Amino acid sequence: MIAGASIGYWVAFHAIVAILLVVDLAVLQRNSKTVSIRAAWSWTGVVAAFAFCFAVLLSQTEGKQMALEFLSGYLVEGSLSVDNLFVFLLLFRSLGLDTEQQRRVLLWGVLGAIIMRGVFILVGTSLLARFAWVEYVFGAFLLVGAIRLLLHKKDGTAPSGPVRWLQSKCLSVAGEKRLALSPFLMIVLAVEATDLIFALDSIPAVLAISRNIFIVYTSNIFAILGLRSLYFALSSALDRLRLLHYGLAVILAFVGIKMLTSHWFEIPVTWSLAFIVIVLAIFTLASRFTEPKATLL
Repeated sequence: MIAGASIGYWVAFHAIVAILLVVDLAVLQRNSKTVSIRAAWSWTGVVAAFAFCFAVLLSQTEGKQMALEFLSGYLVEGSLSVDNLFVFLLLFRSLGLDTEQQRRVLLWGVLGAIIMRGVFILVGTSLLARFAWVEYVFGAFLLVGAIRLLLHKKDGTAPSGPVRWLQSKCLSVAGEKRLALSPFLMIVLAVEATDLIFALDSIPAVLAISRNIFIVYTSNIFAILGLRSLYFALSSALDRLRLLHYGLAVILAFVGIKMLTSHWFEIPVTWSLAFIVIVLAIFTLASRFTEPKATLL
């Protein structure tokens, strides 16, 4: 056993990741100018189906508890990634990137995120194993993240400092067919920095559900693998999910409280999974049915 799983599991999982990345490129790179919404949704569904099949495999070979932990971690990471997509959308719109440029930036962003998440998970689990008080730090950090999301307004009218800086550096070349090397690297680094910031919330959130390195790692990577296609699938609808960040704040607060109280009260993973699904459904539907009506001038 290595980090919570056999060598065979680790090898098989990374083989699946490599296959999914190659097929992802083949599906989304067929047309250099546009990305079909239908193809993006289809590939997002394929990745989700692989994650579900992986959970079934875990249930049959390692037990139901591990499978439920994986699904809960996958849902937490996937839902928090949607909030990440809002930032990407604002960044790409501000820089005027076309579809091909967005696709290239997101590709390198996904590859970098896979490496960074692996490092973060190893560091996080090592700290929790050696220092029990780190659990309270992570829990408090999650509560702060929940408050930050509750207070944040997603009106998209005021670009953040890094976006304004990238605008001044890259906007003059963003309209070209291909970005110059230096501006391209700046944008990729901005995407990686954004993912790094969100990882500070998402990694502790998943660690509140499971301490198994293999479960935390695989749930994160499966969520990241579907991030690029999910961006293109939701790009036209992200603005309408204006209440979703409140739901994400509720989820962060829940897992933060779960981590802070774990020594006195253990919340079953089935309850956690059900809570996450219900919250996501409620705030997604609320965003859909409370869209502001157009005002007449």
